[in-house]
Amino acid sequence: MKICKITSPNSSKIRRKINEIRYLIIHYTGMQSKRASIKRLIDKKQKVSCHYLIDRSGGVTRMVDESLIAWHAGKSKWKNLKNLNKNSIGIELVNKGHHLRYEKFTNKQINQLIKLCLILKKKYKIKKDCVLGHSDIAPLRKKDPGEKFPWQKLSKKGLCFSYFTGNKNNTINYSEKKIRNLFFNNLHKIGYRYFSKSRQSKKEKLVIKAFQRRFIQSKIDGKIDQKTLKISHYLASKT
Repeated sequence: MKICKITSPNSSKIRRKINEIRYLIIHYTGMQSKRASIKRLIDKKQKVSCHYLIDRSGGVTRMVDESLIAWHAGKSKWKNLKNLNKNSIGIELVNKGHHLRYEKFTNKQINQLIKLCLILKKKYKIKKDCVLGHSDIAPLRKKDPGEKFPWQKLSKKGLCFSYFTGNKNNTINYSEKKIRNLFFNNLHKIGYRYFSKSRQSKKEKLVIKAFQRRFIQSKIDGKIDQKTLKISHYLASKT
């Protein structure tokens, strides 16, 4: 794989151990172009970076050495970890994002991403449940890579969670309270945080939407219906 190099100053200069790298976090840049993305990622004032940037033509640029901690995840949680920068490699995909004009990712972009992720998975022994989106680990403030990101393509290559393939039509006859409790117990087992399993809050709708952006991309309403519950149960059973 051909990889260009543009060094971002926005990283920790303390080198980490190989076994500390356990996650791959996928983002979109939320910028108009590759040029604008790079300008932001190398600007010291922005205090943001990534390890790899993949543009819409499939070009791959390394911004931060893998042994260094790039500043891409920000305030984040997954399972028992907080602030995942230390334990992850951040990959940015050039895309305008939701606040500009969210667009489909290109085939060249995704093909290169898959190649890169397969290399990193082998090198760092990344598990299938450790390839995540930014919105998975920071659902209260992030939407990327969003509902147009083709997670199923990564799943088919064994890179991430597989999708529910069972009978989606069977009805689960539980009370609304029990459905909620079951769903958030499942999400907690999968790795999602930023919600209370026992007490409702306004924040939890954002967590539901983050789950839907990943696993039910045609329906992002923040509501726990039968399909949403079944998919969460299936994924929790595979974790």
